[in-house]
Amino acid sequence: MSEFNLKNKSFFNYDGILVSNGKQAKVSDGIVVEAALQININKESYTVVMRTPGNDFELIRGLLYAEDIYKGKENLSFEIVEEKANGFSIINCDIPKDKLGKGYLNKRTLLSVSSCGICGKQELDDIELKGEALKNNQLFSSDQIKEMSLKMSSLQDTFEETGGSHAAAIFDKKYKLLSIKEDIGRHNAVDKSIGDLVINNNLNSAFCMLVSGRVSYEIVSKAFFAKIGIIVAVSACSSLAIDYAKEFGICLIGFSRTNKMTIYANPTKVN
Repeated sequence: MSEFNLKNKSFFNYDGILVSNGKQAKVSDGIVVEAALQININKESYTVVMRTPGNDFELIRGLLYAEDIYKGKENLSFEIVEEKANGFSIINCDIPKDKLGKGYLNKRTLLSVSSCGICGKQELDDIELKGEALKNNQLFSSDQIKEMSLKMSSLQDTFEETGGSHAAAIFDKKYKLLSIKEDIGRHNAVDKSIGDLVINNNLNSAFCMLVSGRVSYEIVSKAFFAKIGIIVAVSACSSLAIDYAKEFGICLIGFSRTNKMTIYANPTKVN
């Protein structure tokens, strides 16, 4: 294993042996980094997230928003308490106690791993979504989805190096890219992109979100809280994701590939 790539701390180079057609050869592959981030709130540990280093402030901001810990518009103060060479970090976020939301008041100890966004939830009620269905009747075409997909793909630098990262890209109603972030975790990439818009006070412009992997309940819930009415996924959608998307007015599209896609919820938005 080498030191971090100085231009991109999202991957390490690992040596390996490639076996192909009975022949062996030494290779050095870029491998996406998975490292722990401890998030402190007001100097006290709140949670540990397994993520790819980079855009940590955006990740925290998006997580706070999605978990209903802090949804205010004011900028937050972040402090890097510790940052190790292997990507393990501790970051503190100061939030006035009177501004902390229910998500913090219902504090739980959880380890958020890179593949699962609801690990640590203690009761079934914790995964319920509440609120009015989104109302967005703007039509869009499969050609526009293709253009957005190509745009996202062209900017997945970490995936290009490693083949092991996910991406989330958010576009406005004119299909202009607002944010794209990568991470080893699907929901982390979503948190980073939403957090980026929250920090830059641009979340109200969000219209459509593309994700490079599958869509679970957790990603639909994050889109719903951010009032993003369209989700397009390269891969599959879970049953719970489809059920919630139908209930909350989100157009959910899966298996979006060249010249094909499957619309699972609210198809009236696609022409």
